[in-house]
Amino acid sequence: MTRYIPIQTQAIPGDLDIAPPVQQALDEGRPVVALESTIITHGMPYPQNLETALKLEAEVLAHGAVPATVAIVHGRLKAGLSHGEIEALARAGPSAIKVSRRELGLVVAAGQTGATTVASTMLIAAKAGIRVFATGGIGGVHRAAAQTFDISADLQELARTPVAVVCAGAKSILDLGLTLEYLETHGVPVVGYQTSTLPAFFTRESAFALPWRLDTPDQIAAALHAQWRLGLSAGMVIANPIPHAFAMPASVIARAIEQALQDAAGQGISGKATTPFLLERVNAITGGDSLAANIALVLNNARLACAVAAALARLG
Repeated sequence: MTRYIPIQTQAIPGDLDIAPPVQQALDEGRPVVALESTIITHGMPYPQNLETALKLEAEVLAHGAVPATVAIVHGRLKAGLSHGEIEALARAGPSAIKVSRRELGLVVAAGQTGATTVASTMLIAAKAGIRVFATGGIGGVHRAAAQTFDISADLQELARTPVAVVCAGAKSILDLGLTLEYLETHGVPVVGYQTSTLPAFFTRESAFALPWRLDTPDQIAAALHAQWRLGLSAGMVIANPIPHAFAMPASVIARAIEQALQDAAGQGISGKATTPFLLERVNAITGGDSLAANIALVLNNARLACAVAAALARLG
């Protein structure tokens, strides 16, 4: 049986750089929200990726928290990036290394630059002492995983790293039912924010009921505080539905995903390349509507993450 070791929350001497505004906020007990960087490099094209990354940071600041965009820059783990570093990642796009837990040591040792996935962003955030992270959607169990064994490392990270992940559910290109089963098996709570069903990224609802619904950031913070006070090392998925105005018809998304999956199979796309390819194809098939929805839901998740981080800060 695999035994999971809780991630320590202190910085790694010599390997982790915490931006001064982030460190000051942590020292003063003020709310900090981590943000991933693969959304910049692999989530959308330039210049929308740069615009979205800067909007995200501005949104976090506007809602009373300090943003900490996470990446690896020249072999340094970074919790908080400069605008120049964000722009460099945006211009690099898919040519940048996509770094999950598996690649961290290799990229650091090589002194390379890479964008962090949900898993590696969680890990670095935890080491910096950041407990709340906003993203678009988590990875999960891919369709046909029974044959491919393609399961995102995000799920394992959620099982062992004490960071709350605010997201619009799992990406709808995945097998949502199996993703929930996997998280349950590994002791990861999935909480619906003002919803009783799992959001399906581009759509507000799915066919999958959630066992827990919490309607305020204070309730979520209290649950997180209790979980970690009890010594439980897992994170928590806070499933936040896309705003009504940007939600897409389920039938439109389903058709686009089916076409994208056929295209991926036809081109032999697999592994880490699968999710970026599918998101890009869905965006093309929907005439750009899915990209607008993606941006709206990420900003919405950042706002909720700020409120949860502030409530956690009040609890000490």
